[in-house]
Amino acid sequence: MTEPTTYSALGLMSGTSMDGIDAALLRTDGEVVSGFGPAVTRAYESGFRDRLRAILGRTTDHDGTVASVARDLSMLHVDLVRTFLAAHGLTAADVDLIGFHGHTITHRPEDRLTWQIGYGEMLADALGIETVAGFRTQDVAAGGQGAPIVPAYHRALATDLEKPVAILNIGGVANVTWIGSGEDDLIAFDTGPGNALIDDWVGYKAGRRMDADGALARDGSVDPEILSLLLSHDYFLQPAPKSLDRHAFDGAPIYGLGLANGAATLTAFTAAAVARARPHLPRPPLRWLVTGGGRRNPVLMDALREALDVPVDPVESVGWDGDALEAQALAFLAVRCKRGLSISFPGTTGCPRPLTGGRVHRPGGDR
Repeated sequence: MTEPTTYSALGLMSGTSMDGIDAALLRTDGEVVSGFGPAVTRAYESGFRDRLRAILGRTTDHDGTVASVARDLSMLHVDLVRTFLAAHGLTAADVDLIGFHGHTITHRPEDRLTWQIGYGEMLADALGIETVAGFRTQDVAAGGQGAPIVPAYHRALATDLEKPVAILNIGGVANVTWIGSGEDDLIAFDTGPGNALIDDWVGYKAGRRMDADGALARDGSVDPEILSLLLSHDYFLQPAPKSLDRHAFDGAPIYGLGLANGAATLTAFTAAAVARARPHLPRPPLRWLVTGGGRRNPVLMDALREALDVPVDPVESVGWDGDALEAQALAFLAVRCKRGLSISFPGTTGCPRPLTGGRVHRPGGDR
């Protein structure tokens, strides 16, 4: 059977904030985006989120717990895809390819270790759709950081934007993609914490999932000494490309603060960490476009505007969908993997050469 030149690809993303699963349909040849389809987010139930949180940082599965969570994670993705297709009058035959990220539980590229749990073969067999998974593995094995993996998609979207431009994704961890005017002008790395420390703090202190709308941070005051201590982390001095595990930063310095002051200090930390990224960029961006859950926090957005002193806007300001962007990226990357096109580059992950990555799982048998 002749392979299509343009694929209808469905991307699936479970991010470091552990909110749930994003799904988005995209039409693309892996180089140009020719159409956007529907997108949806399904939140994890609290019980599954707790199970997922409990295995973060694991490097082995001596008791089978990781495998159990991975199976359930995979089947949650299967169920979401089935519901998604039915809701939009689609069948499996309408989707050429799935990009399945799984969920990162451990990321230690310095040890050539990254672990995204989930079984691409389960999705392929259950749904009857070819599925690409394991996007980071080849890069880390070759000595790259394995993250960020979405800059190729950012570049495809930003074709008509004035450059240089920075795309800032604030999930559990924050990362930046710097795009210049040349074909190979692409730099990316993790800037530091995103929402994870803030979420963990308000969960620990108040039993809440997040600081909704930055309300706690707005009512609090930044502790300058603790902020300075947090910013003394040696990560900020390391050259790019570089990447982080969700737990790379320790929030213990704020544990003597009250709820609001702690939220304010951690929010300021995320913004200041982004500002620390500027010396690693070839030229100052003309603007920063923000995606991920952090763009919904007006206190954080104001802190970024103050710290960066250039326009800082949500990606919706240029017509992109920030809720669907990462899932769309997985669809885009799946097509690039299928076509043998590179998904990571020396300037984005520090890999020794452009790498294709990903593993294609066919229904009834792997590649």
